[in-house]
Amino acid sequence: MSDVALDDRGRLTLPKEVRERYGDRYHVVQLPDGVKLVPVADDPLDALRDEFADVEKSADELRDEAREAALDEAGR
Repeated sequence: MSDVALDDRGRLTLPKEVRERYGDRYHVVQLPDGVKLVPVADDPLDALRDEFADVEKSADELRDEAREAALDEAGR
């Protein structure tokens, strides 16, 4: 972990190790107690395909299961 500061134009420079590990693009998420930088893949669709490569269900099946779980949690 390292400390960084904004320059006079409001820019933040991340350490080289961070850029090498996570890339050069980030989504800034505002939280109640601070901010979080979430790396954005160069090709988000490829990243999603890689992340879910071992999932054997279709998107429709996953969506239906999520909807059912949400309805059950809400007490239908």
